[in-house]
Amino acid sequence: MTSEVSKKRTANYFRQVQASVFFKAGALLASFITIPIMIDYLGLEKFGVWSTILSVMTWLVLFDLGIGNGLKNRVSESIAKNNRQQTHSFISAGYSLIGCIAVLLWLFCFFVSYYIPWLRVFNTSALSETDMRLTVQISLSCVLANFCIGLVGAVLGGFQKTSLVALGQFYSNVISLVFVCLAWIVFSPSIVVLAIIYGGAMLFSSAALSVGFYKKNKDLIPKFLIRREYISPLLSVGLTFFIIQIAVLVVFTTDKILISQFFGPKLVAQYEVVMKIFALFSFVHALISAPLWPAYADAFYRKDNCWIKRMLSKQLMLFAVFVLAILITFLISDKLILLWVGEDFPISNNLISAVACFVIVSIWNNIFAMILNGAGKTGVQLITAILAMLVNFPMAYLLVKVYGFGVSGIIIAATVSLSFSAVFLPLQVFRFILKDNL
Repeated sequence: MTSEVSKKRTANYFRQVQASVFFKAGALLASFITIPIMIDYLGLEKFGVWSTILSVMTWLVLFDLGIGNGLKNRVSESIAKNNRQQTHSFISAGYSLIGCIAVLLWLFCFFVSYYIPWLRVFNTSALSETDMRLTVQISLSCVLANFCIGLVGAVLGGFQKTSLVALGQFYSNVISLVFVCLAWIVFSPSIVVLAIIYGGAMLFSSAALSVGFYKKNKDLIPKFLIRREYISPLLSVGLTFFIIQIAVLVVFTTDKILISQFFGPKLVAQYEVVMKIFALFSFVHALISAPLWPAYADAFYRKDNCWIKRMLSKQLMLFAVFVLAILITFLISDKLILLWVGEDFPISNNLISAVACFVIVSIWNNIFAMILNGAGKTGVQLITAILAMLVNFPMAYLLVKVYGFGVSGIIIAATVSLSFSAVFLPLQVFRFILKDNL
């Protein structure tokens, strides 16, 4: 029985990856096409501001208190136990709790937004204070609405249907591309228009996934349910993920804010172009590793340790391939940038090499984080993530202001911050998860 379940899990994993490749490739292509169009539509400084706003908005996703990740693990567990009623209860509790959080956050943030000097926050004079505030409010409203609608992604993850999450991203990026092109033709440069486009595309894709999933699983349609026996398990795991996510996103998303503050929004555009090129590898690795989280969770609850060891071995071999591909991309990056953006976009080799190293370390960490996330063993991740958050800004300030590293110094600081996880996550996996047979 265990062997049969293991084979089905492996087969499903490869099906999810194969489907995700198609959807993610389409989403990535749409994103790549959109970037130069937006740069031409807004200009470098406004595009830098818009790119930074998107980064800030991703922070709000964290304020679900890790409920999405907690729900993913609990759904995986209840499915492994063949308890569909429990699955429905966890789903209902997740939607109810996150809905309450979203409403409270929206009321608070919308009120506070009138008292924040947005032009000073984003270090720009290219826009009016009114446009900046309106853009933030629209983006904020769409992100918080997607708290509830987008929770279907966690449910699909728990069902080991991660390729459908990739399908949602494909929908969102293609819709965004189409309407950005229309805005480029019809409207004068406006980040308010872009906020409406991106927010609308995100909500539409989440709604489409929700309708598709719950139409086939009517017994799982969420109801309002606030009961401690279901809320507590979601939060016990979720709060740890919440803290980890905050710490990690401080490292991953403050780069644009630091660049904007130290050097101005124009250099954010240079960083964005380089990061987009190398983020391709993170993107591809994410579609390969994303189905592993619920698969590892299923294997953990079924005590299928052999499957976890076998899959980890394959992931490490794949990592070597990624490193080689990143090194080749680094060698030809100047030609890629010239082909993609144009000759009037000079970027230093120091920035390119720093981003390449950052992506390599990120992929390495992700390999081991997937196992630990699936098993719910998040203690070491929590400590290393907090250390990374605490080290990142002081290191960036030191490298930029004292040693004059320029923009690359900010990326180097982020890479150094991730080195704690790069060392201790593999140690935890090898010493505890694999050695002690879970």
